[in-house]
Amino acid sequence: MSLTSRQVQTQAQQQVQTLSPQQVLVVKLLELPAVELEDRIHAELLENPALEEGKEDDATDDDFADSHDAESESEENTDYDAMKDYLTEDDIPDYKLQEQNRSRDERAEEIPFSDATSFYETLKEQLSERELTERQRSLAEYLIGSLDDDGLLRKSIDNLSDELAIYGGIDATPQELEEALKIIQDFDPAGLGARNLQECLLIQIRRRAAYEEQQNPLTDIELRIIGECYDDFTRKRWDKVRQKLSIDEDTFKDALCEITKLNPRPGASLGEAIGKNMQQIIPDFLVDTDDDGTIHLSLNNRNTPELRMSRSFTEMLDEHTRNRANQSKESREAMLFLKQKMDAAQGFIDAVKQRQQTLMTTMQAIIDLQRPFFTEGDEQLIRPMILKDVAERTGLDISTVSRVSNSKYVQTNFGIYPLKFFFNDGYTTDDGEELSTREIRRILKECIDSERKEHPYTDAELTDMLKQKGFPIARRTVAKYREQLGLPVARLRRE
Repeated sequence: MSLTSRQVQTQAQQQVQTLSPQQVLVVKLLELPAVELEDRIHAELLENPALEEGKEDDATDDDFADSHDAESESEENTDYDAMKDYLTEDDIPDYKLQEQNRSRDERAEEIPFSDATSFYETLKEQLSERELTERQRSLAEYLIGSLDDDGLLRKSIDNLSDELAIYGGIDATPQELEEALKIIQDFDPAGLGARNLQECLLIQIRRRAAYEEQQNPLTDIELRIIGECYDDFTRKRWDKVRQKLSIDEDTFKDALCEITKLNPRPGASLGEAIGKNMQQIIPDFLVDTDDDGTIHLSLNNRNTPELRMSRSFTEMLDEHTRNRANQSKESREAMLFLKQKMDAAQGFIDAVKQRQQTLMTTMQAIIDLQRPFFTEGDEQLIRPMILKDVAERTGLDISTVSRVSNSKYVQTNFGIYPLKFFFNDGYTTDDGEELSTREIRRILKECIDSERKEHPYTDAELTDMLKQKGFPIARRTVAKYREQLGLPVARLRRE
């Protein structure tokens, strides 16, 4: 019996989610903090002569709308309908929010700027220097937004793949995410994007070796210590490490000296280095709390110009429209140019309006969910809150809330905070009380701070202490929170 093979061609329908150019513009503007938005608007003003500074003129807008033919109006309505995922109300408010009373304006003029750029913005700058496809860039940006304050990626690749599929409508394979992660792991400082401390140290050793002019014989030993003997290394079992690797004591000491120069928290060091550059961050939101607990929210738009359609362009387009029947080829080309510029200008104005609306909706939801903090200023009052909570309250997509939260800051009566500060997981005690993981980490730190340094508490002892305080969490969870606090194991805390 002979075996034959044949090729069979089949057809299958696959639903692919695509964004219109207008939606892409809205998404890009959402990601920009206040200062970058100002730069983007000024660039658009220089690039498009149909756009100019000034308050919108209703008559001008009506004239522009009348000049569109039926086909153009149909396209505009389609774009507007495609924006529904980003809208929270049917009518979009005015671009410029009404300014608050004079005293609030004066306070906005005296905003105490932070002296550091955001971690997210800095990594996006490095990302922009790479030649990537739009898909690679989108995946890398999502991974950047998933890094913790130390610059490490605590979430698994599989979980991130599920998040992108569920919340972002992006079907990304683990292999694609691994490739995007390698891009981030090539950023400075070395160690960013590592999934644990061991990988963080290995990345730094390999990066240092790549820049050395001559091969360092200690490099291979350092890689073997961290790669093959990591558990013994963290537990300071030096004899076992030397025995396993068959190296003498002097060589081991030299390698250990080099390893101790590595940075276990590359993200934190990045923040410190940026702070020295004295780069300012301007809060995107202003939140004022009155003595009676009334909270006022406004956008910090003081340096953001109002936008309108160019009156001269509108008049020229209107003139060409009235004389359409007698137009020459040059006149029709001129009319097409005018319409393209006017369409682009109107689209940009609408995108800026939508950005403002989405930001205000998101920030108001955060205030509602974290009202005790905004009225009292006590960080212990921060409640458990995740992106999904804000998304459900606003009707926005989780990916939209993430974009708003990643690089925005809010000025309160109690200081300036990144929006990511207000997001944290929750834990429910036996009596049903819901506490944030930030509160549990605070209590854990208090326990460690009160220990006798000659006899520090082990993770098992800390677990028992937390249980006595009403937090029956697992020992591995205690270890995770301890690592997040940047605190080593007990034997490394001993003095």
